[in-house]
Amino acid sequence: MNTVLASLHRMTNPINKAGDELLPLLARLVFAGVLVHYFWKSGVTKLGDGIFGIFNPSLGAYAQIWPKAMEAVGFDVSQLSFFHWAVVFGGTVAEFVLPLLIIIGLFTRLAAVGMIGFIVVQSLTDLYGHNGFANGVLGAWFDRFPDGVILDQRAFWVLCLLILVFKGAGALSVDRFLFKSAP
Repeated sequence: MNTVLASLHRMTNPINKAGDELLPLLARLVFAGVLVHYFWKSGVTKLGDGIFGIFNPSLGAYAQIWPKAMEAVGFDVSQLSFFHWAVVFGGTVAEFVLPLLIIIGLFTRLAAVGMIGFIVVQSLTDLYGHNGFANGVLGAWFDRFPDGVILDQRAFWVLCLLILVFKGAGALSVDRFLFKSAP
């Protein structure tokens, strides 16, 4: 029996090694093909007017990120604090920078952790800030409906990013070029 298991291990070992290189590359490709436009388009909606619009976020940016706070101040951004602006600014920058870092494979693990945090905050904002519980976007696992926006779809997003956290950027990445010893 040990001989059979050892033979099986020897036969599958090349697959394991190829997976260590290919799986992160495919995770980055899937992220680029499926999610990058989603995040970048969302980031664009948060930009204010002009060349320095990132420093003066749009009214919609505040309404997306702070819906209840905006409603409480009658959608008058001037009544919000510096903290509100900093969160909107940071979120907007993150929507552009973190996906770019993942695509090119630079500081990939850190960028993937940042994106996971972003998705968690985004999901909580959708549920609590935009009344997602009442609107039924939470979804449920282990049901026969795979289209719940939060639990179903974003679980796959996070799984794709977790591959990058644990495996690194893989082949064809800036990380691999800069840090020759990086996995």
